[in-house]
Amino acid sequence: MDTSVKNIQSAGVPGEDFMQWQEEDLAERLPGMMESRRDAGLEGLVQGLEAVVINTEPERLVPAVEELQGNTGLGIGEHFTDAAYHTYVLGTGGSPSLMIRSRSAGENPFLPYNLAEKARILPNTRLETFIFRALDLDTYVEIQTSMGVRFMTDGVIEAPGYRFIQTLPSLFTGNSLGFIEWKGSDRSFAAAGAQGLPVSDKKVYFPWLSQIHGLDHTATRVRAKERNSAILEFLSLTGYHFDFAVFVKSLNSITSVARLSRDDFAMVFTSGITPYTDDAVSGPTEKFIHSYGTRVHHMAFCTEEIEEVFHELHAHGMEFLVDLVGSREEGLKQTFSMPSPHTMIVNEYIHRYEGFDGFFTRSNVEALTRATGRQ
Repeated sequence: MDTSVKNIQSAGVPGEDFMQWQEEDLAERLPGMMESRRDAGLEGLVQGLEAVVINTEPERLVPAVEELQGNTGLGIGEHFTDAAYHTYVLGTGGSPSLMIRSRSAGENPFLPYNLAEKARILPNTRLETFIFRALDLDTYVEIQTSMGVRFMTDGVIEAPGYRFIQTLPSLFTGNSLGFIEWKGSDRSFAAAGAQGLPVSDKKVYFPWLSQIHGLDHTATRVRAKERNSAILEFLSLTGYHFDFAVFVKSLNSITSVARLSRDDFAMVFTSGITPYTDDAVSGPTEKFIHSYGTRVHHMAFCTEEIEEVFHELHAHGMEFLVDLVGSREEGLKQTFSMPSPHTMIVNEYIHRYEGFDGFFTRSNVEALTRATGRQ
């Protein structure tokens, strides 16, 4: 694993001193954190992503589910209610699930992260939690607790099909990380005592939806000064490693990628190079954080025949922040939808053509970053 920062790419012009600090600070802190993770015995205890949890306002739960059914290839697997939540689980083969839910009881620990100017209108809405598969959860919790990690519950939660625990929301991202240890092959997310929920029959199947596959990555917007701490915190809690970053200096933005392996879900962090000062000069990334707070900006779905999918989504009412960017020759095409009115999350559709050996292209990162300024 390459833990150097020599593979950071550049594209674009302000904040040279701060950019150098970003590189040097991460290069200095990263090897020690990875060594600490190994020495603590954490390697191998956390595996791939099993699910993400998106919380909505109660009245927007069913519309959010119907919306995702209508613009992705995901179908409803489970639907249940328990003492705390109403939950619909959407999924497709070989992909992490999306748990779309609303709270029915209890306080919202994510509320302080949802009160930025443009987010407070939906104070309970955000992608809250990333749930990773765990092995030997008791050992994992014991080690992390000894290292100062704080969890939402005093101990591991027992459910019929799994054992589970999650961290408090991160001070850097507002996201929580959950860890699930399955008890058997019947992998149900239902808690003890859960009852069934009705399922909407409004979904209309379109053949082109079969070209939209599972979750490729998500991108969390984090503040410039907290970018390195957010990345290192995530790495310390999982089995991921830092892969690379793309600096778009002309837009005051860094896109950083952490990966478990080439074929797994990737965690992306997007931050400013320099901190926010005002909308005019700070660029679209820091402007977004100023308006919406630190949060997941978009979910990216692997997409085949992306030209057809883009055309059909548009024809069926989806609006986009940007047209398709990239080309077959470059090996990659992508686009961003407008943010959902029910989840506030942007959908990215991404097509990597056969033979493409990368994750992003520099030109696509710049075009998509610029498009977020429309929000």
